[in-house]
Amino acid sequence: MNASIINKLKSLKYRHQEIEVLLTQNDIISNQDKLKNLSQEYLKLSEIVKYFIRWEKVESDIKNINVLFDDKEMYDIAKEEYYILKKQKKKIETKIKILLLPEDPNDQHSCLIEIRSATGGDESSIFAGQLCRMYIRYAESYMWKTEIMSSSENEKGGFKEIIVKVTGKGAVGQLKFESGGHRVQRVPETESQGRIHTSTCTIAVMPILPKTEKEEINLSDLKIDTFRSSGAGGQHVNTTDSAIRITHLPTGNVVECQDERSQHKNKAKALSILSARLYTEKLAQNQQENSSMRRNLLGSGSRSDRNRTYNFPQNRITDHRINLTIYKLDEVLEGKLDLLIKPIVQEYQADILSSLSTFKL
Repeated sequence: MNASIINKLKSLKYRHQEIEVLLTQNDIISNQDKLKNLSQEYLKLSEIVKYFIRWEKVESDIKNINVLFDDKEMYDIAKEEYYILKKQKKKIETKIKILLLPEDPNDQHSCLIEIRSATGGDESSIFAGQLCRMYIRYAESYMWKTEIMSSSENEKGGFKEIIVKVTGKGAVGQLKFESGGHRVQRVPETESQGRIHTSTCTIAVMPILPKTEKEEINLSDLKIDTFRSSGAGGQHVNTTDSAIRITHLPTGNVVECQDERSQHKNKAKALSILSARLYTEKLAQNQQENSSMRRNLLGSGSRSDRNRTYNFPQNRITDHRINLTIYKLDEVLEGKLDLLIKPIVQEYQADILSSLSTFKL
């Protein structure tokens, strides 16, 4: 590690020790806000300080081993130990650099997953429903809550569009790599000739900002229409103008919600979706302007993106962004998405690290 990183780590270690002392003082303990802020900072620093202490120990051991190279009897043992320590040091340094990477403030937020059928007609809509189930199963494995915010069914039991709210800490950080195009290859149930068809769906993962961070939407920029709900929902839903359509005039974004019986609830959901969609579009624009990565693993959610291919006959799933192929499609569809997400996260971190010749700390 270069001198600037080591100096930064020393200052973080000193700050960690300083907070440890502060947390024992009565004036801090009696001040709930200060106590909370310092406790959060202490917890955040603990992980990186832990690895820096390990690094210092290994670095000290390497210096001690170097002295033994002059001893002929100890040379072979020293050489073997030296290479073991150098490997350990390299692993620790990689972990430290990852911990030093700037955090995306959105990663800890909850999110909306918008799934749309694209090419392939009914087959695409059916696949959209399967993707929705996959994400719900994945969320359950992390104990995150899910809620269907909006849906538009087709006649074959699939969805033209479905939006799922995933509530849980870290949802964005795990799911943000899902945005983009998802392609399915299989023989549809309606295909009598047994031919493999290719259909696509698009996915957009949108962070949900806390109320304190949300940008206000100017009501004068909105056109709000009410209409009678269609589709499943019972007699009450179908006989009242409870459905809401909101058009954001400056951008042309249109959001419809009709799943709730209450017009008020549908409006609240529609505004929530619109807010997340506008914020995500803003993020995508900034990302395009400021990206310094060699490859962009964060999909835009546009139809031109091609994240993955799900090949049912071969039980194969391929992530084209990192050239990863696994033959566990059945497990992935049951929610074991980490088989794909974890390698992508590792590649994402590696791309950022490689794009930074030096750390400006």
